[in-house]
Amino acid sequence: MQALTEEEVRASFVNASADDRRIAALPIDFILLDWDHLDFLAWRDPDSRGRAYVITQHEDGPVGIVLRAAEGSSRARSALCNLCHTMQPGNQVSLFSARKAGRAGEAGDTVGTYICADLGCHDNVRIAPPLAPSEVRASVDRRIDGTRDRTEAFVARVIAEAP
Repeated sequence: MQALTEEEVRASFVNASADDRRIAALPIDFILLDWDHLDFLAWRDPDSRGRAYVITQHEDGPVGIVLRAAEGSSRARSALCNLCHTMQPGNQVSLFSARKAGRAGEAGDTVGTYICADLGCHDNVRIAPPLAPSEVRASVDRRIDGTRDRTEAFVARVIAEAP
């Protein structure tokens, strides 16, 4: 992912109001991010537990979306994150919704999906069990690519024009 400044991060949010952009809190480790290692950037707002952000690379540059986490926790014993496809304990996966960009969002349309509650999908797919003697690393690489593709597809759903 290309390195972004604070101003570029704020400007990338396509489903945010001017106030949302202004109050967005960057990740605590923002100045230490290894941009070359990131497929996308996702974090929970340190000032507001219910707000989160995802930024992906798009053909026109970085595209960010503001997410809202559902209140409460799941009673399920386990749950699957729809981005990284990692099975987690039920309380570590949350429903996140994003207001759609443009007129659809102004009309109240939203898109939602289940995501790791800490938005650690980028790291979760890189944590792999040790390889068996005849196993190849390609399976982990496919998980990384799949997570990036599903994250970009979710962002695309947010920015898609209504039919």
